[in-house]
Amino acid sequence: MSKPSYLEVLTPQNSQVLFIDQQPQMAFGVQSIDRQVLKNNVVGLAKAAKAFKIPATITTVETDGFSGNTYPELLAVFPDNKLLERTSMNSWDDQNVRDALAANAAQGRKKVVVSGLWTEVCNMTFALSCLNDTDYEIYMVADASGGTWIAWSRQALSPSPGSRFCSSGSATGRGRTPTMPLWRSLRSIRAPMAWASTTPIRWSTRPRNV
Repeated sequence: MSKPSYLEVLTPQNSQVLFIDQQPQMAFGVQSIDRQVLKNNVVGLAKAAKAFKIPATITTVETDGFSGNTYPELLAVFPDNKLLERTSMNSWDDQNVRDALAANAAQGRKKVVVSGLWTEVCNMTFALSCLNDTDYEIYMVADASGGTWIAWSRQALSPSPGSRFCSSGSATGRGRTPTMPLWRSLRSIRAPMAWASTTPIRWSTRPRNV
């Protein structure tokens, strides 16, 4: 009898990364984690994904109207990635996002590692919709995501038995293996960011040509 796929360890071959709305105005509303730490962790996760050749999808919302331009430090890690601009808060509603994830899933990358803002809105709605429509597995990166209130953020990290959550070291094998159910306490599996930058990264809203 074969083991359920969610018991398999995340590897560079079976995973992909999705960055949702890593934009300044979205980050300013975050209360569940220090915003500078959050940004450092997001960039650290991106660099790890790049080093291990894990494909990344970057999606944004209301860039010109509210949220501002994606962190330039994140864009610098993936200079050739097209930014997928949306009008819906739910990334799964956007066909371009679904197509990008499907292209990677077709190569056996059905484990989707998510770093997004906000946890209780964009992360949760994406996870619920994606799990309802596909056989993907969702891994929320707790220390590279943020919510507007810590209690809501923790509640949002409990949407479905089909999802998991992890620290930003897990996708590369450096953190704790993210096989615990999503509804377990955040505190129980927060792993140290051994490889993440501790140097403060300046906030910036400089645009980039897409």
